[in-house]
Amino acid sequence: MTIVVTGATGPFGRLAVESLLARGVAADRIVGVGRSVGRIQDLADRGVVVRQAGYEDPDALRAAFEGADKLLFVSGSEIGKRVQQHTNVVVAAKDAGIGQVAYTSIPHADTSTMVLAREHLFTERALTDSGIPSVFLRNSSYLEVFDVRGAVERGLFGAAGGGRVSIATRPDLAEAAAAAILADRHDQRAYELGGESVTLAELAAEVSRQSGREVVYTDLPQDRFVEFLVAGGLPEAHAAVMADAHRGVAAGEADTGPKDLEELLGRPVTPLADAIRAALA
Repeated sequence: MTIVVTGATGPFGRLAVESLLARGVAADRIVGVGRSVGRIQDLADRGVVVRQAGYEDPDALRAAFEGADKLLFVSGSEIGKRVQQHTNVVVAAKDAGIGQVAYTSIPHADTSTMVLAREHLFTERALTDSGIPSVFLRNSSYLEVFDVRGAVERGLFGAAGGGRVSIATRPDLAEAAAAAILADRHDQRAYELGGESVTLAELAAEVSRQSGREVVYTDLPQDRFVEFLVAGGLPEAHAAVMADAHRGVAAGEADTGPKDLEELLGRPVTPLADAIRAALA
């Protein structure tokens, strides 16, 4: 059995490859695919097959998937371009005879009102329509997104009100992805994957406890949060999408709880306090 991991040159994909290796998959049965394959030369040195392909290149994707049995499809990061990019991946997987796909999506993709959810729901439906047995890994927010080190210095800002978000670590979610693609069949199952559910004020309080310094969460109106993000260097279009995601958090659309993640991991999720402590070390 050969497993392809797209986005292997990024943090999540690399961790997923490492998790597959840790679960006993032979290195030469793993194909790591990405644009900048020089970033994973160390994996190639350990025997992982490395192939260059970007989501915008259907021919390269088809060649990268050739001969593989399963595909761990890590979502692209280019918001606004993913409909075409993900279509390319699905078509290439179908053409290459991939027998099973696990796709990293967003919580409650079928009901979420977040702008971010649109491309993910499109991809879930494209996979369903393709006829390839698929499982949807609806990942909640990574702790790493919140930059707890920066929060110690500057505080935590957002527009999520008292909404709860089920924060998980990237390694936990990548390990769950490896477990899902190794399973025999999860045809069309959607896993709502997250860790402990907290408000951003509660997250700030935990960062305070772990750092020994007062960290305050400042909740902003959505338009002011966009301005704050732009002032920090984020392009306005991306800032608007992030602020909209915080609106979704306020509406309860990022609260999954840890049940599905623990099912895939076969263990409890990494406690948020432990993850924050490690991030600050």
